[in-house]
Amino acid sequence: MNAAATTTLSSKGQVVIPEEIRERLGLKAGAQFVVVAEHDVVIFKVLNPPALREFAPLVAKARKAAKRSGLRQADIATAISTVRRAR
Repeated sequence: MNAAATTTLSSKGQVVIPEEIRERLGLKAGAQFVVVAEHDVVIFKVLNPPALREFAPLVAKARKAAKRSGLRQADIATAISTVRRAR
């Protein structure tokens, strides 16, 4: 771990990540984090969305399973409509 820095919690519960750390990690406005807390330790883990190409094998597997089970595209549209009406 490199240099540490201090920051303050605002009255709104906001924490400013010091500029040096933002620059070192390449953090931009809108970056998302998972926040984990245990006793007096708080950890922010940057969420990096996966590239769309990483989903290709999952999509292919889901399509094969749907085809084997006889699921049709119209069945999916019907299921979505049913769930939306139930809200």
